[in-house]
Amino acid sequence: MPSLLRLEEVTTANLATALRIRVRPDQEHNVEPVAESLAEAYVRPPEVAWPRLIVDGDRTVGFLMAFLDIDWRTDGTLFRSGLWRLNIDAGEQGRGYGRFAVEAVATEIRRRGGKEMYVTWHAGPGGPEAFYLRLGFRKTGEVSGDQPVGVLTL
Repeated sequence: MPSLLRLEEVTTANLATALRIRVRPDQEHNVEPVAESLAEAYVRPPEVAWPRLIVDGDRTVGFLMAFLDIDWRTDGTLFRSGLWRLNIDAGEQGRGYGRFAVEAVATEIRRRGGKEMYVTWHAGPGGPEAFYLRLGFRKTGEVSGDQPVGVLTL
């Protein structure tokens, strides 16, 4: 894994770079574009949506957005944290950036006192299920919309 890997906040200075991040065309049905994620982050409280760029040296290689203590059931009875979006640029995939992103979100959730990390994914051919299961997530048996829910114990 690259040694100069880090997360950066999305700012006015790097917004254009963030918006150029594109997954492979065959993956577009699996994850929303960065612009949609940033719009969602904008309308949520800053303590809930946690958007970050994944940077390797001087290259932006991806984008992630975590959800932190989101009201999972929308009735105030269950709060969860996890990975909401993960977009690794098409030309940067297969280099450990996705794993780094998951580990970075896990670190942030732990820092905030969390014990579990959640993720959902589009099921089916070409989807990221195998990636998340390899990283230790296990299916909960729940679905969010039509997406399976996975959990990783931290």
